[in-house]
Amino acid sequence: MSVYLSDVVSGSAVGLRGRLWQLSASELRAAAIEASAEILRLEAVRVAVVDELSMRPDDQVIASRGVGCWLAANTMLQIRDGKKIAALGAALRPFPAVAARFDDGDCSFDHAVLIVAFCESPPKGMPEEALPRCIDLLLAAASGVEATTTKVRNVIATLERIFESDEIPPAEDVDRNELRIASTLNGRVVVRGDFDALTGEMLLSALSNLTMPTPAPDGTPDSRSAAKRTADGFTELIRRYLDCAKTGVDGGQRPHVNVHINARDLAEHRDCAATPTDGGATVSDLDVGHMPWLGPLSVSQTRLLGCDCFLSTVLLDDHGAPLDAKPGKRLVSAEQRVALIARDKGCAFPGCTCVPAWTDAHHIRHWANGGPTVMNNLVLLCRSHHRLMHRKAGFVGKWVIRIGVDNKPWFIPPPSIDAGQHPRPANTTFKT
Repeated sequence: MSVYLSDVVSGSAVGLRGRLWQLSASELRAAAIEASAEILRLEAVRVAVVDELSMRPDDQVIASRGVGCWLAANTMLQIRDGKKIAALGAALRPFPAVAARFDDGDCSFDHAVLIVAFCESPPKGMPEEALPRCIDLLLAAASGVEATTTKVRNVIATLERIFESDEIPPAEDVDRNELRIASTLNGRVVVRGDFDALTGEMLLSALSNLTMPTPAPDGTPDSRSAAKRTADGFTELIRRYLDCAKTGVDGGQRPHVNVHINARDLAEHRDCAATPTDGGATVSDLDVGHMPWLGPLSVSQTRLLGCDCFLSTVLLDDHGAPLDAKPGKRLVSAEQRVALIARDKGCAFPGCTCVPAWTDAHHIRHWANGGPTVMNNLVLLCRSHHRLMHRKAGFVGKWVIRIGVDNKPWFIPPPSIDAGQHPRPANTTFKT
């Protein structure tokens, strides 16, 4: 019995495996693509039908405690999957643009779920008028054969950092960081952690080269699983630290984290996602930092890292192609850190006892806004107080730093802490 390409998708799969040998490789590829498109079409049909049934339930649906449970009871779906289908149908109602793209088969079920979840709970700092453009960006990332869940999540993370609110984004909230290390009854150690994106970026950067597959000398491929390679790399990372770590009094070099950002974005945060543009919706125009491993980083966090970093500049043309690259340079030199330690003796924030090795050199006026890297524009701050200075006003109050006539930093508290905003001297007296 012969098999025709037109019958593969429309017909039954019973006995099909034994007849597919008659198709060429190109025909098999075409059948796979057509079947995938048909699955997307039927998925959209099922969501629409289930949603309509949820709005007009009959006795069977009511007796099943909802349309999701009814669907699971009458198909091979699990209850959780039936409820997800019903939930997506209801969630698509207020967002016709997303529903239209999903119904057209140009957006998968999982991607539609991610998009409507963002639309239902947008960033608190995002104005309502920005939502249509954000939806365009998300649909652009979710459409076409190049769409991936990682791509959609990356756009969501980018938008969350563009519209920074008074609340710290979950991915940058260090107060949520946890690391649990416990020994087991058989003498092994279990490690479980939950870290912010920056810490994760440092860890992934440190492990990158140590976890790559390593073929044997005879060319045999590395047989270790990804989890085993990661464990071996983590062990090697600890061994190298214990063997070679150097902890100078100035804290040594800053962590090796690469963050890429446009100079104009670093100098001035723009609400570009809320501003209509003549061209199409693209993520490349959004003003956020970008880490190679974990993607978007808010401007405030990028500025925090930029205070005391190794800076490399690349000149790009209108199409984003590199024209010239300047040699990297440290913004704060080793000599300046020594002088800052002599002046501030650690974190200069009033009441802080953090030692110099755990501090960053903070630009009082950020260098991207023309602030020079000189002593009268620098102050040592621990990471907690450094982050405080880079957060937007209203989160915990905006502190202001000024260099006094004594050439030392003075801290002016926000009105919520001191209505008179009386300047407070740097916390250096008890350290002398």
